[in-house]
Amino acid sequence: MSEFDSQWLDIPEERMARFERIFRWSAETAHYYDGARLGPDLDIVDFGCGPGHQAIEFAGRVGPGGHVHAMDINQDFLSSLRAKADKAELSDRITTHLLSDEGLSLSEASADRVIARNTLIHVPAPHATLVEFRRVLRPGGLAHMIEGDRLLMAVEPLGAQEWGALIEAARWAWKQPTIGRRLHGLAREAGFSEVEVRVITAPDTTGRLFGMIQTIGDYAIEGGMSAERVSALLNSLEHAVTSGTYLAVSPQFIITARG
Repeated sequence: MSEFDSQWLDIPEERMARFERIFRWSAETAHYYDGARLGPDLDIVDFGCGPGHQAIEFAGRVGPGGHVHAMDINQDFLSSLRAKADKAELSDRITTHLLSDEGLSLSEASADRVIARNTLIHVPAPHATLVEFRRVLRPGGLAHMIEGDRLLMAVEPLGAQEWGALIEAARWAWKQPTIGRRLHGLAREAGFSEVEVRVITAPDTTGRLFGMIQTIGDYAIEGGMSAERVSALLNSLEHAVTSGTYLAVSPQFIITARG
């Protein structure tokens, strides 16, 4: 595990609480998973499961005949998931895996789906990771990947100059900041036989994406932007939400690749 990954190994309490809100399953994003064709009796890998909200949803959908392998590099995320699984009485359908490198701790051709959302932006070698996805998939299985592209985001009323400066300062936090646009080619290079591409943009005018923007602000401070400047930018966005002039757009590239 590289030093770069320390941001995910030791997450401040405030940011962890924010991630619990950001990664919650919601009606606004549920359709992102349509292409994964979720259903009963599937064995699913949730790669980069975070605090586990989507793994719980998957476990409900696969039923007693299926299983979810939830994988992450952060032990606190996995502990949070296990607590949710116990509460939902779904523990028997979910196995957690603490990752220490890019390898998936599963045998060849053992899964029907590999699902990754907002995770590949952080991996050091996405081609190798997709090859690993293909390795664990059964013939005809699907890798379903949902990723953004930081350079295609727009947040108003900051404008391109201020938002661009924030992204540039925060850029250290993403190994692959433009992963969304690259996934189609990477999936082909990894040997997937069919690759379907969709791009979905759900404009945010109510502050739904504000937690993500706050996290980018944290990264920008760690990347050298002054805390005062970041605070001023976030305050202006909070005011824009209140006054009704706020708009954030974060295109999501949805790639479904058949093994």
